Amino acid sequence: MTLVVKLGSSIVAGDDGALRGDVLDEVCAQVAELHGGGEEVVMVTSGAIARGIRLMELGSRPGAIDELQAASAVGQGSLFRAYEDRLSTRGVRAAQVLLTAFDMSERMHYLNARQTLQRLLAWHVVPVINENDTTATDEITFGDNDFLSAQVAIMIEARRLVLLTNTEGLYTADPGRHPDAELIGEVRDFAELDGLEIGMHTSTFGSGGMRSKVVAAEMASGAGIPVTICDGTAAGSLGRAAAGEGIGTRFVPHTHRAPSFKLWLRHAAPARGRIEVDEGAARMLRERGASLLPVGVIAVEGEFAAGDPVEVVHAGEVVGKGVAEHSAAVIGRLRGLKSDEVGEVIGAGAEEAVHRDRFVLL
Repeated sequence: MTLVVKLGSSIVAGDDGALRGDVLDEVCAQVAELHGGGEEVVMVTSGAIARGIRLMELGSRPGAIDELQAASAVGQGSLFRAYEDRLSTRGVRAAQVLLTAFDMSERMHYLNARQTLQRLLAWHVVPVINENDTTATDEITFGDNDFLSAQVAIMIEARRLVLLTNTEGLYTADPGRHPDAELIGEVRDFAELDGLEIGMHTSTFGSGGMRSKVVAAEMASGAGIPVTICDGTAAGSLGRAAAGEGIGTRFVPHTHRAPSFKLWLRHAAPARGRIEVDEGAARMLRERGASLLPVGVIAVEGEFAAGDPVEVVHAGEVVGKGVAEHSAAVIGRLRGLKSDEVGEVIGAGAEEAVHRDRFVLL
């Protein structure tokens, strides 16, 4: 089993962009100790942009995407070497892995990335993963890599995800503005967090915040993976979190872990369009786990091809997400038709609009 640990920008770099060498020393020492004890570890890191800003003496985080991408290109190698040097001195080999949202959303890219990570782990190498900011088309695609760490944990079926930040965990309110805010030790139901002030405050060079960490925790725990948010600047915090001790905020996982394909479909695959269904079809999907047949289709939105992920909606509410058996144009022609009528239109093609084996409820 594998542990995924994510280091946010606030852990990697100070407000001036300088690497927090003492924190990296401590975290890498704990990773090496876990590794030496037989644990496979994957590190997901932020901080390439912050490192590039520091090296280029820019003074502040740029606003233009091309400047951010260029800063990342400057900082990426230096950041990886900071991990590689610290791990190698402790007898641990590291490998740099750069991923984009496209790698997670396209099924073949997703499978290739998973196979690469599995091979590195089989070689007892620690992958150090970051978003490939130099080719990403969105400045904050993965929310300071919180979402990326959750998707990586799901991808490799990690035993636990640890999100290291510069606060003790999740509080009932922003502790910077509310001195009486209390640390939330455990979350079993995310409905418990409704109404709480979960802030978006980040470090000077960050793009995430506690809200993105909570969303990442919801993604991973929903896939059966326990999650801990804790203070990565505190000595021994990673080791304690890895052992499941009562540190920071722990998120209790769902007891059932869905198949890998459905986890990818739920969390990583962006919908390319929508299929609106009637009440009867929505009920069959929710209560009986049935396939979506054209007879229950009311309307089709967007331009998608056969094999693309689509949302299935009823009365404005998303029922689930599935892989379309046909293109938007074909499903538009088939809508409202019974199964015996579908064959007359498309011949030997699938009679379903979305097959139940390629559908997940949301």
